[in-house]
Amino acid sequence: MTVDHGGGRRALGAQEQAPGPARGPVGEPVGEPVGGRRANGALEAEILALLHSAESALTPGDVAERLTTPLAHTTVSTTLSRLHSRGVLHRTPQGRGYAYTPATDESGLTARHMHQVMEGGNDRASVLTRFVDELSDADEDLLRRLLGSDE
Repeated sequence: MTVDHGGGRRALGAQEQAPGPARGPVGEPVGEPVGGRRANGALEAEILALLHSAESALTPGDVAERLTTPLAHTTVSTTLSRLHSRGVLHRTPQGRGYAYTPATDESGLTARHMHQVMEGGNDRASVLTRFVDELSDADEDLLRRLLGSDE
């Protein structure tokens, strides 16, 4: 890829990126999606938020009606099925399809994500050490109380 920097064009090296949308710490786009496309995980997050705020199980049609951006029923159904297969949602038969509910509350979902991140690392002790080192004093005190330590 080449980029014009005013003084002429040059090829980008393997580690360089062309100017574009801001990127987060792991390379995901930050801010508004380009070309009407959502950021990775944004649809799942919106669907989970809808299900957490609902008073009862929702069908794919119910979810599609409540989304901020209209989506095809198949897109919503596929996303719900994927969340169910990962254990994030429970589903019960309703009519010719399913109705979905969260498998846990939002705190439980966050804890699940933290466990998945821990499982993906090579050195759990280092990860936990760095995590605790970066806690606020209040969070560190809370963690000590939860672990039953009065140090």
